[in-house]
Amino acid sequence: MAADSLGNIYFLDGNGTFDTTLKSNGFPINGDFGNAFLKLSSTNGLRVDDYFALYNTVQESNQDEDLGSGGAIVLPDLRDKNGVVHHLAVGAGKDSNIYVVNRDNMGKYDPDGVNDNVYQEIMGALAGGVWAMPAYFNNALFYGAVNDNLKAFTISNAKLSTSPTSQSVTAFTYPGTTPAVSGTGLEGIVWAVENTSPAVLHAYSATNLAQELYNSNQAGSRDHFGPGNKFITPIIANGKVFVGTQTGVAIFGLLQ
Repeated sequence: MAADSLGNIYFLDGNGTFDTTLKSNGFPINGDFGNAFLKLSSTNGLRVDDYFALYNTVQESNQDEDLGSGGAIVLPDLRDKNGVVHHLAVGAGKDSNIYVVNRDNMGKYDPDGVNDNVYQEIMGALAGGVWAMPAYFNNALFYGAVNDNLKAFTISNAKLSTSPTSQSVTAFTYPGTTPAVSGTGLEGIVWAVENTSPAVLHAYSATNLAQELYNSNQAGSRDHFGPGNKFITPIIANGKVFVGTQTGVAIFGLLQ
C-alpha cells in the first residue's frame, strides 16, 4: 500500500467480483471492487473514496490476471509543460501493463466496456507480470517484473516514457524484484535482489541500469548470503544495505 500526505491510502486488489452496474456516482451498485486500483479515505473511518477499474476487469478476474499481485506507489507532485500540477499514483499487476492514475480523479469504470478511463496506460510495458512494486528516484520509475530485466521509465511533462529508457542486463526470475534506491541529488544506486540459489544482490547506476556497479557473485562465495527467497526488498540505512534471507539478515557495507 501507499499513502499521500492527506492520509489517503492507495492499493491494487485481487481478482474478485466487480459490479459492472454502477450507481449514479459511478461506483459499483453493490460496493464490490474486485480487481481495481483503489483510493481509501481515512477521514471518519476507512471508505472507498475513488477507484479505477479496467474495461475488461471481469475477464481479467476470471483468468486470474488481476492487478492485486502488484503494489502501488504515490509519485511526488509533477508539473507538465504548462505548469499544471498533477497528483499521480502508479501500479501494475499480472497483465504486464503500467497504469498511472490521477489521484484527484482516478477514472472509475467505463460501463460500455470499450475504454479505460485512466490518466496514462502503457500497454505491454513489461515482459511479465508484476509481483512487486516500483521504486522512484529523480524523475524515474524502476520496475522489476517476472522474467524481465529491471527497467527504468523516465518522467517528463508529468507522463511516463512509453518504453524503458534503460534496463539491466540481468533478467529476474519469479517473483521479479522490488528495487530500492540510495543516493541524493542526481546520483543514485538502484539495489535489487535476484531470487536464485545463491541469491544475488545487484547494484546499478540509477541513470543507466545497463551499468552494474556491483553484485554479490563477483567475489566468489565471499558475499553469498544463502538461497533466494520471494519478495526480498533491500533496505538502505547508515551507509549499509540490509537484505532479508531465509534465516536472518545479511548486511552489506563498504570494504575497509
